[in-house]
Amino acid sequence: MEVENVHHSYGRRSVLRGIDITLPVGTLTGIVGENGVGKSTLLKVLSGALRPDRGTIRHRGRFGYCPQQVVLNDAFTIRQHLDFFAAAYAVPDLRRAEETMEILRFAEYADERVATLSGGTRQKLNLTLAVMHDPQVLLLDEPYQGFDWETYLRFWDLVTEFRDTGRSVLIVSHLAHDTDRLDQVWQLHEGVLRDRQEKAG
Repeated sequence: MEVENVHHSYGRRSVLRGIDITLPVGTLTGIVGENGVGKSTLLKVLSGALRPDRGTIRHRGRFGYCPQQVVLNDAFTIRQHLDFFAAAYAVPDLRRAEETMEILRFAEYADERVATLSGGTRQKLNLTLAVMHDPQVLLLDEPYQGFDWETYLRFWDLVTEFRDTGRSVLIVSHLAHDTDRLDQVWQLHEGVLRDRQEKAG
């Protein structure tokens, strides 16, 4: 994904003021910043959920988007969500979804309605829906909120595997303590990306 000079405002409040970023193949990238600086807005723009005021976004292949707010229906079971999204994505089977559910350890809840699930399990499903069609570019907004420590570690195993098989992964978070797990780190501040750090190796 290549992003050039992206701007977005809410009324008179300018949130994104010229975002430039490239997500190379096989890279795990992070954007950190305080709450309210526009991180979620940026991911909405990159995913196509929000149209920028100006700028260019180019990407090749399928992309997955895990928003901060879960996109689930309380009346549906986990399995019904998987079937619905499989039809929307036109994927022939649920192999990737089932593998992800095993990694995140919630396959036993497949026939439970979302209304009965804990916040952490809802977030596991939210993440599974984003990766079940095996995207080349994966956009994740605060993806591990509500996870316990074991699930948090399994999350990093999952996204590292995506990176190591040639995908581009972008994780947005207000927490900076995960940066040692990332190949590239950017800080979103006053509407622009600053203080780029590239890790060797």
